[in-house]
Amino acid sequence: MKNLLRIFEFDKIVEAKTDVIECAVPRRVFVWLEAQCLRTDDDALGWLKMAQVNGQRAIQVTSYVGVLRAPCGFQIEVLPKTGKHTSPDEARWLLIEMLKCLVGFRHIKTANANLTTERMPLLEVFIQQFLKAVEALVKRGLRSDYVARQDNLFALRGRLLVAQQITQNLVRRDRFFTDHDEFLQDRAENRLIHTALRHILNMCRSQENQRLARELSFVFADVPLSADVELDMQRVRLDRGMGYYEAALDWARLILQGLSPISGFGKHHAPSLLFPMEAVFEAYVEKHLARQLRGDYVLKAQARSQHLVAHGAQRWFRLKPDLLIRNGQKNCLVLDTKWKLLDTSKNNAREKYKLSQSDFYQLYAYGHHYLDGTGDVVLIYPKTDAFAEPLPVFDFPKANGMQLWVLPFCIRKRQLILPNSLALSKFFIQNICEN
Repeated sequence: MKNLLRIFEFDKIVEAKTDVIECAVPRRVFVWLEAQCLRTDDDALGWLKMAQVNGQRAIQVTSYVGVLRAPCGFQIEVLPKTGKHTSPDEARWLLIEMLKCLVGFRHIKTANANLTTERMPLLEVFIQQFLKAVEALVKRGLRSDYVARQDNLFALRGRLLVAQQITQNLVRRDRFFTDHDEFLQDRAENRLIHTALRHILNMCRSQENQRLARELSFVFADVPLSADVELDMQRVRLDRGMGYYEAALDWARLILQGLSPISGFGKHHAPSLLFPMEAVFEAYVEKHLARQLRGDYVLKAQARSQHLVAHGAQRWFRLKPDLLIRNGQKNCLVLDTKWKLLDTSKNNAREKYKLSQSDFYQLYAYGHHYLDGTGDVVLIYPKTDAFAEPLPVFDFPKANGMQLWVLPFCIRKRQLILPNSLALSKFFIQNICEN
């Protein structure tokens, strides 16, 4: 695709000139990226930053993944950095798999061959999924509802509005100004889906997506567009038997409101779906790690019950580990996910496997407050060729037997790789992922 650039996290983008540079974009796109990078309003986020490449101005993407679309239609796909060790196609497929674990994206159907065989741009993939959800809804039929109407009719229906009748029909004995109910498809759910379809028509470049979007828009021809999206969102009411509306409405909400951290809709006219990779990885681990637990153990996400310090009657600095394994009311294991690439070949005091000291401080605090300073805490990193097996356990000399484990999570096989240790095997099914 001519107007598509595919890069990885933390790659740098430059303006295309005479030299052929891999991560280069047209001048108009680079100017737009610079403007986004320098924004100072409340919507500005750290998804882009200024940089340099051989003395040339550049824009560096950060740890956000997904798709950017400039106002001119040029698209930039940002893939997980783990793809540098495999292939862009595999990284793209794994990203779609991982996005399924995020709220609002659970309706992605990766069983669809189009997602794995066609190299469709990510934005077109999202559009396709929305259109397929609407198509499935249409096959089951649009729901109607009674809508209150006031109109000047040739027959008396409902309640006659006397004041309006005298004002408008004093000499028109064949007309009746009434307040009545009509059974119409004009309900909030249908208005939102129709409005999202209209948005899609202006975005998609795939001929198949454009064709399907037009066909579905024709089905909604009798449904007006939403005049107030926020108000209609509040009016959504999935009555009994309307469960089949859920997928289409989730996608419509994503398109119209922008549930991802970065949304270019609105005044910028540049639909973008970018996601912090830390959050994507955490959601992915949370979903699949729960299936690996033994017996009566349960996985709790984002525990919030403990604070670092007490100050008078107040407690400050809430401690929120990503994951907590419990048995009944007892905390058993604290786990935190980190989207960083480790390297087991750097096992020396200077490089320390590329581990972060602040992460160890964080887990030390979690262990003391959630496990009373005993037991085990775990740091989970993505599995790569450079980090394929658990690291030897880390001991805290001044703690009461507390240990820290650094474990890889195999994204492709959706499971945590465990050490040969009884300390953790009592919590998890011992199913080691092959390299």
